[in-house]
Amino acid sequence: MAAPAAAQTKATALQPQFEAIDRQFENFQRDTPTPGLVYGIVAEGKLVHVRGFGVQDVVTRRPVTPDTLFRIASMTKAFTALSILALRDAGKLSLDDYAEKYVPEMRGWKYPTSDSPRIRIRDLLSHVAGFVTDDPWGDRQTPMPEAEFTRLLQTGVPFSRVPDTAHEYSNFGYALLGHIVANVSGMPYRSYVERMILKPLGMTSSGFEVSEWPIERRAIGYRFEKGAWTEEPTMRNGAFGPMGGLQVSANDYAKWIAFLLSAWPPRDGPDAGPVKRATVRELAQGLNFVRMTPRYGATAKTGCMQGTAYGKGLRVSQDCELGMMLHHGGGYPGYGSHMLLVPEAGVGIFVFTNRTYTGAAGIAWDAMFGLDKVGALAFSETPLSPDLAAALDTARAIYAAGDVAVARSSLAMNFLMDRSAADWRSDLAALRTQLGACTGKGEPPHPTGRLSGAFRWQCDKGILDGTILLAPTTPSTIQSLKLTPVPKP
Repeated sequence: MAAPAAAQTKATALQPQFEAIDRQFENFQRDTPTPGLVYGIVAEGKLVHVRGFGVQDVVTRRPVTPDTLFRIASMTKAFTALSILALRDAGKLSLDDYAEKYVPEMRGWKYPTSDSPRIRIRDLLSHVAGFVTDDPWGDRQTPMPEAEFTRLLQTGVPFSRVPDTAHEYSNFGYALLGHIVANVSGMPYRSYVERMILKPLGMTSSGFEVSEWPIERRAIGYRFEKGAWTEEPTMRNGAFGPMGGLQVSANDYAKWIAFLLSAWPPRDGPDAGPVKRATVRELAQGLNFVRMTPRYGATAKTGCMQGTAYGKGLRVSQDCELGMMLHHGGGYPGYGSHMLLVPEAGVGIFVFTNRTYTGAAGIAWDAMFGLDKVGALAFSETPLSPDLAAALDTARAIYAAGDVAVARSSLAMNFLMDRSAADWRSDLAALRTQLGACTGKGEPPHPTGRLSGAFRWQCDKGILDGTILLAPTTPSTIQSLKLTPVPKP
């Protein structure tokens, strides 16, 4: 799970901010209030900072530590989604299979309309199966016995809408996915996750049956009513465990976050698993029901809106400053949690609390945007490919000569059909008159892919910006070149 060599200074850059972030989380724990809280920051494939505040329970006042066990509620869904993808990789199912292929009790269901599509596995993963939003009902179903769940499936459930028409969050849908994991793998859902994901990652303190760990290690869940703490009942594992029943420690969960982050960027080299990097990256792929949402936390009013969709067990937002952000909350009787990843910076933040439905997203997002504000996040750049480097050399030669004809063999067949050589000579002459010679030196080029990029050249009398796009041919040729002088301030 080690990060690429270029990212090995991330922890050093983050470290000066830890004290200030500690104060943020400490104030949040006190002011919310919540009995206890633990948060962690992951970078370079490891937990680089972790702090606990408050107590595991309000009676013995045992302090929260990185080994304290919390239920993470809906943050469990990413483990369920990755389990489905792992079974797909093993050839045991297809995401386009109808769910009823593995859950025969669904075959007699009545759909909302005669033209409703039958529910596919991928519909369940992205919450577009047409089920009603079931927070908080679904949370209380965690201990439902499998036999009772089977009877529920046989009876059928009402639909909120026609499948594949909109996103609507469904805990029930993820309970169905857990049922599919069990039926396809031939072992109980919890056994599959523990054997195929938790154990390989070294998450030895994590699991679904909370009673298997001593009470001294557990954060007891509470709700706050009429100025007093009331203990929530501890729910056993059951049919709805796949939607939210996992219990973890901060030290364990950091291994999961490090594993997820290790899937970026795509690269050569060993793929140690337990699931392929390309498969982990599929968690960020949804079904395109995108909506505009504000950020969480303090920058919600001042920052840009985000394009947000539901991937597979994770929400995916595109931010104007941080790029792709993967995140998910966890609200549960007695617990509230949140996780946030910025894959292109290789950094993740998570927080667990032991108060019912604690809204912990804002504090995690404030911490991440605070790190960015002080320049502590280092974003990975797309590497400059040999083909793109050669094309940039060709662009310099074209500008120096004032004529695209010097590079005719490097131009795609459309290049001189889209714009004549004479027109290029005229424009190049005007640019050379305005800017003089351009050394091609200045800022490093900014690849946007292996076959495209942007660049900025320093010239004798100004600055020249450009973009270049190669054609999908072998050898590579230039299909588009744009040169634009930067106006003087």
